[in-house]
Amino acid sequence: MKNDIPALCPRFEKAIELLSKRWAALIIYQLMTGPQRFAHIEQSLPNLSSKVLSDRLKELEHEGLIRRDVYPETPVRIEYSLTEKGRALSPLFDDIASWATKWIQLPQDTKAAEDLNT
Repeated sequence: MKNDIPALCPRFEKAIELLSKRWAALIIYQLMTGPQRFAHIEQSLPNLSSKVLSDRLKELEHEGLIRRDVYPETPVRIEYSLTEKGRALSPLFDDIASWATKWIQLPQDTKAAEDLNT
């Protein structure tokens, strides 16, 4: 019997797997504004542990999405930024932001709507 279900494209599957790792997409999104130091990224993403941030930054660097620049100063300064490959995700994040604005309702949105109706 012939299988009528189309197979997933392996590249699409790998891309979704990479971006769906916990915190990965948010780290990339945070770096869309420009180069940042570890502490700034960590502070901008509450509930993200230092270990997970470190692991994700290494993974994203390995995948060629971010670059780690070391500046030989005292103390040493390390900045993370998006590569061309990482910046190419910008339209995707813009589309997700537009979709979320239209379709995602947050708990405070529900409360505000209820307050208007009372």
